[in-house]
Amino acid sequence: MPSPSGVELAGLASLLVAVPAVAVLGNSGRRHTGAARRAHLALAAGGAIAAGAALAGLLSVLMTTTAPPRMALGTAVAAGTAIGILILLIGTAMLPGAAENPGAALRHLLDGLVIAAAIWFAGWVLIAEPTRILGDATPMACPSVLIPTGLAVLSLGLTIVLALHAHRPRLTTVRVAGGVTLVAAAAVALAGGICQDADGAALAGALLLPTGLFVIARAVKVADRPVTVVGDVTDRSTAYAVVPMLVMVVALGYHLIRGGDFDLYGFVGAAVEGLALVGRQYLALGDVRRYTLELRSREAHFRELAHTDPLTGLANRRGLQRALRDSGESLVLVGIDLDGFKTVNDMRGHDVGDAVLTEVGRRLQHNLLDGDVAARLGGDEFAVLMRGTADEAMLTAHRLLAVLGEPYEVDGGSVFLSASLGVASTGPGPADTGDIIRDADLALRYAKQRGKNRVERYQQRYDELLRRRGTLENELRHAIDREQLRLVFQPVVALPSTRPVGAEALLRWTHPTLGAVRPDEFIPVAEESGLINRIGAWVLEQACVQLAEWLARGHDVWVSVNLSPKELHAADYAGQVADVLERHGVPPQRLVLEVTEHAVATDLEELISRLTELRTTGVRIALDDFGAGYSSLGQLRTLPVDILKIDHALVAEPESRTGTAAPLVDVVVRLGHRLGLEVLAEGIGTPAQRAVVEEAGCRLGQGSLFGWGVPAEHLEAQLRTLRQSPSRPVPAPRSAPPADAAPRSQVVMLGPGMRQLRALLPSDPGFAAPTGERAE
Repeated sequence: MPSPSGVELAGLASLLVAVPAVAVLGNSGRRHTGAARRAHLALAAGGAIAAGAALAGLLSVLMTTTAPPRMALGTAVAAGTAIGILILLIGTAMLPGAAENPGAALRHLLDGLVIAAAIWFAGWVLIAEPTRILGDATPMACPSVLIPTGLAVLSLGLTIVLALHAHRPRLTTVRVAGGVTLVAAAAVALAGGICQDADGAALAGALLLPTGLFVIARAVKVADRPVTVVGDVTDRSTAYAVVPMLVMVVALGYHLIRGGDFDLYGFVGAAVEGLALVGRQYLALGDVRRYTLELRSREAHFRELAHTDPLTGLANRRGLQRALRDSGESLVLVGIDLDGFKTVNDMRGHDVGDAVLTEVGRRLQHNLLDGDVAARLGGDEFAVLMRGTADEAMLTAHRLLAVLGEPYEVDGGSVFLSASLGVASTGPGPADTGDIIRDADLALRYAKQRGKNRVERYQQRYDELLRRRGTLENELRHAIDREQLRLVFQPVVALPSTRPVGAEALLRWTHPTLGAVRPDEFIPVAEESGLINRIGAWVLEQACVQLAEWLARGHDVWVSVNLSPKELHAADYAGQVADVLERHGVPPQRLVLEVTEHAVATDLEELISRLTELRTTGVRIALDDFGAGYSSLGQLRTLPVDILKIDHALVAEPESRTGTAAPLVDVVVRLGHRLGLEVLAEGIGTPAQRAVVEEAGCRLGQGSLFGWGVPAEHLEAQLRTLRQSPSRPVPAPRSAPPADAAPRSQVVMLGPGMRQLRALLPSDPGFAAPTGERAE
């Protein structure tokens, strides 16, 4: 065995340095999981095989005496290193960030093959006759070198592809591919050097191989940063196909111009290029097809989301409109609105509210037939679209009303809600989505206005009422500026003298085309539209102006003004009242502000606070329509009121089973006096009603018997006339019960919905007036 040369020993030592690089790659593979682990282990295996084949080749050279060219040994080294390089290429394509899936990795390999075939073809032109640029240095004696040479150009092509298309950050992936290219170049140099006994080439290969492995090991060691994976086929460039084809065309043209032949090696390069391009385009078409299908699926998904309510899974407003357009004739739409749902959100939280809405959607879905569409239009508003007649829909609507009225079991207890439903149907022709939705909304609105928890069917007169309301709202906005509003005054008289002591200011509206509009029609419109504050301020101003004039002329009267709950809750309303009184010089006690009993049922604590602020200004407060609402007797002790106005329904009550007409008037009058309140009976229209009120001891009266609402000048004339008239004699007191009569009592109702009161009748001694009390 010949002694090894220094070059051979240096190459052997260099290859031994590759062992730590392989160890680093193996350790990196053990530390990772998933795709990264598989890629790192593949790189470690490929590096180990390539380094082992190179070491075995050099050791064989040291131990053999075969004269060059060493064809067999060169072929073995080329084949061994080629296997390692191929595994390295696979590991590179498997790296996280190199491709988003195995198909994309294969596509990158084919892209690299396209570039490699072009480089191969250009190399063939360089080494083939007649060009043969390398001359005698052309390694024609070792065909086996072509195997690692092909893999070297393939790895170079893959490096270029990854530099263009790898996911960011792509520097790590490009470094790994560059390291593989160095290993492939080292394999070419080693195989060629061993085959032709070129010590310089072998030494260069021995130095390049560990260098490439260390580049790979260093790159994968810092490859733990996350990558941004983008799978959009529109971001892919086509330069990988255009540039290589141009290179091949230029190289082939140069070769043929110089008189060269198209031999087997040129055919192999051209064939590989063509097959790689065809395969690449086949994969690209598959990607485009999958991408198109994915886009269609996403579009359908988002289109469905655009027509679906995300909370309940029902259709939304767009979905309902689509169902209306796609459906045929004979459609019925049921609008649904939950009564009092806002209170659930305010008191129990929005999570509980969402749970209730979800349960509502589930109940709707379980109580509809196939083909019916349930939708959530927003908030607590739902709708159901069904086929059939309006009568069938009314039956379904009543069934839904019962289902939606059942308790809702949520975290923290049960929630009790009712619903209001409006039913509208289409005509004989195609359905107009806008008309049927509007009709259902109108029917739902009137179901709300008529007490809630009911089903209302659309009627054509609802359109007339809606147009009428719209007209009233528009015209009411300009009524003050156009001087269409005026005040009339209904006298309040002292009983039994019937002497006018005050007047109630009543608002009237006369429109040039609409005529006289009733207050019970335009006042609700003003409250709903927010105009009531401006109109109320105007009424207060005009009433104080008139009261100031009467007081200046010596009339001893007061004026009462009705107060809307919305005005009462306005910011600094008490301050506004005080400013008006001061501006017109009106004593505060001459102004009475009337609050309806229905306002007591809203927020008692807030009402007491606002009324207390008003009383600090010196004005008096009257509780209007007492006996027609839902206030309890206990609230009379806490409400800061001065006057109790008995509702006309109690005054006009027919004779009861006790044989007495309007028996509750007597109860309320004595109760009011015991609480220190002045009592005023309103709605007195006949002498008999007046007699009952006077007999009960009521000191103030109001009603058509004493005069309707009249202009200020008419009432002033009445004040001047009646002030001089003699007072009506005081009626004789009613007979007292026998001294031995047993006390008796009776359960009575003070008004619709009020609490029952066991009233002591006149035969009870405890009902007698206290000592010194006089009937006035």
